[in-house]
Amino acid sequence: MVAIAFHQTIGTLHSQGYLNNSGFHHEFRNASVKLIPKGYKVNVGLSKGGSGTSNKRRFSVIQASTAHTSVSGSVTSPSSNSTNGSPKKSNEIALILIRHGESLWNEKNLFTGCVDVPLTRKGVEEALEAGMRISNIPIDMIYTSALIRAQMTAMLAMTQHRRKKVPIIMHNESEQAKSWSQIYSEDTKKQSIPVIASWQLNERMYGELQGLNKQETADRYGKEQVHEWRRSYDIPPPNGESLEMCAQRAVAYFREHIEPQLLSGKNVMIAAHGNSLRSIIMYLDKLTSQEVISLELSTGIPMLYIFKEGKFMRRGSPTGPTEAGVYAYTKSLAQYRQKLDDMLH
Repeated sequence: MVAIAFHQTIGTLHSQGYLNNSGFHHEFRNASVKLIPKGYKVNVGLSKGGSGTSNKRRFSVIQASTAHTSVSGSVTSPSSNSTNGSPKKSNEIALILIRHGESLWNEKNLFTGCVDVPLTRKGVEEALEAGMRISNIPIDMIYTSALIRAQMTAMLAMTQHRRKKVPIIMHNESEQAKSWSQIYSEDTKKQSIPVIASWQLNERMYGELQGLNKQETADRYGKEQVHEWRRSYDIPPPNGESLEMCAQRAVAYFREHIEPQLLSGKNVMIAAHGNSLRSIIMYLDKLTSQEVISLELSTGIPMLYIFKEGKFMRRGSPTGPTEAGVYAYTKSLAQYRQKLDDMLH
């Protein structure tokens, strides 16, 4: 299964023209991305797992800047300095949420749900641009769903991070998987970021709508009925999940597994899906069921939260490595970015 998922990912990059023998050089929008054999390599592994607006919020898409540099030296995350081997807590912890880039079924206007389809060429570009936006923000742990489109987004985004740490999927599904994927170099561990994949972060399951064309479904059942299935809080499609049901599993997982990491001082990125992330945002922003149903998340646009003194504060979307606006919000992020800049001079 892991091998199949890996070849799916690499196959997508090959078929879209992203990888060749001389490396990877691609330009999109106003950004240029280049990966060469001597530079950062993308190692993708997968584990087995069971223009957003609202009336009160608006998120704008901001072009990432063209300047992008890398750092291979040692920089400590502001929240993960250690004393006697134990993490030192910071007053400001970063939480990044990214909805996966456009998938092949997004492009075809099909209900996707928990069907496991990869990214389109545009989705790959969105993931890379998302990575440029978060390239100066410390990341200690990554959580994704069990679906390849979210995992591809996380992996591709991390190729743009200036720390150049390697994201590595944790295989904890069996003792053999743990043993076979063990890393025996402490130095290598320090240059790695654990990636945990969980089905609880999957998109909501659309039941009998999965694979159907959205427009044809509206023509068949009526626009009002389809709108109710898609945008109501507690009414599921036939044999599928409602947003409420999705929220129950996604928020429970966030509270049980991710929030303790934030409390311990770890900076976390979550790459997931529209409905699982809407559910988490509902929890973070204390939205009502009526407010959350009108919340839309654009593909590939990262959202930054600062976790401070037990509270989550939304800071919008980072705008790229040469634009400093988002870093003015917190002292620790500004200091972390300055350390990265200092290493280049």
